[in-house]
Amino acid sequence: MTIALFVCLGIGAAIALHCHSAWHLLFNRDELVRWLENLGPWSVVGFIGAHVVATAVGIPGTVLVLAGGVVFGVFYGTLWSVIGATLGAIAAFALARTLLRDHIIKRWGHSSRLQKLNHRLGRSPLAVVLAVRFAPISPFNVVNFLFGLTPISLRTYAVGTFIGIIPGTALYTWTGSSGADMLSGGNPVPFAIAISALGILSILPFMCGRRYQ
Repeated sequence: MTIALFVCLGIGAAIALHCHSAWHLLFNRDELVRWLENLGPWSVVGFIGAHVVATAVGIPGTVLVLAGGVVFGVFYGTLWSVIGATLGAIAAFALARTLLRDHIIKRWGHSSRLQKLNHRLGRSPLAVVLAVRFAPISPFNVVNFLFGLTPISLRTYAVGTFIGIIPGTALYTWTGSSGADMLSGGNPVPFAIAISALGILSILPFMCGRRYQ
């Protein structure tokens, strides 16, 4: 399974590097939208590949998600973003576990924070991953490598990541889609609702945490 993931990462890298300004595109929504539209029938492959590469090397994927809403619409933009981000998260997880885990454990294995995380993961690993992924403001790329340093299984991590990022990804995708419509003279209400929903989703983990402290 790990081999297949690195194959996907390699394919994604090849697709991304096919365009000389690929890395610049990841930070410019308008140019990214034009690039994806110019790919024609390969736009989905290029979009997922860009997600995989960006996530694996720690580049924030917010601009990608917003562009996905513009190019593919809310449903498919969310679907392709979730698939791409999950594959990239798994690649980052595998890299951290393969290359960094032994060194980190030797040096910081007695860290109280790391031990606390490992303890929680030992009790309810899927619930912890879901809780972390549910908050759209959590440092997605940092979390990918952090989980790779823990004993959590790849399967649990992948399932929790895939399910947990759906709400936030859907709202970011809707923001991109409705924002483009608004700028084209469409109804601004959907964009306002999407932004408000993102704000609510962002503070929910803090509210729940304070309630159960």
